[in-house]
Amino acid sequence: MGTVAAVSLPGLPEVKPGDDLGQLIAAAAARADEQLGDGTAVAVAHKVVSKVEGAVVALADVKPSPRARELASAQNKDPRAVQVVLDQSSELLRAERGVLICRTHHGFVCANAGVDHSNVPADDHVLVLPRDPDESARQLRARLRELTGARPAVLVCDSFGRAWRHGQCDVALGCAGLRPLDDWRGRRDSAGRELTATWLAVADAAAAVADLTRRKDSREPVVLIRGLERHVTEADGPGAVALLRPPDEDLFI
Repeated sequence: MGTVAAVSLPGLPEVKPGDDLGQLIAAAAARADEQLGDGTAVAVAHKVVSKVEGAVVALADVKPSPRARELASAQNKDPRAVQVVLDQSSELLRAERGVLICRTHHGFVCANAGVDHSNVPADDHVLVLPRDPDESARQLRARLRELTGARPAVLVCDSFGRAWRHGQCDVALGCAGLRPLDDWRGRRDSAGRELTATWLAVADAAAAVADLTRRKDSREPVVLIRGLERHVTEADGPGAVALLRPPDEDLFI
């Protein structure tokens, strides 16, 4: 019988561009007497990564295009914020009910291209997603190994909505050292039947576990997850990009 346990990590300060996130996490873990072992998965809210990487946009510096103004008027939004969404998008898939469904340059399909006003110190600033979340995860993993001697897996997470279901659920935008998918296709179930579609999204499931562990207002953006050792790898692996379904396989857009 397997067990998965998660604990949020207290004591991280408000971060700013250029901060050593690995050092902050290692220090917080030491203060909390938590071990960053080789089998641990460190799930980090993307907002912290974005802030450290300087992925913050001042709306005062944004000049909205005619297209942004048109969409903003129809969706009752700030045209400057809409322009940031368009800048972060490779494709605008749908615009209605005050939500812009976009495909980001990373390939994510999500609301408002991941542009977010929450947990941003200044009202006239917005956060955008990290430029390369998998690379962010790889660099943070390398830094944690340098500081602790261990090689935990690292996840960069964000909340996404789901088609046909209310509420949001955290998913992995980036990962390193964790097998993002566990492919059971071709294997047998407990009754001996061949599995043809079972492909477990391990990284997304881990991100969701982390999200359940912290409150949205707790200022605890880092969660340590234990019990996933069978999915933690020595190599950084393919990253969360392996979870993205190519557009030509998307049946719903």
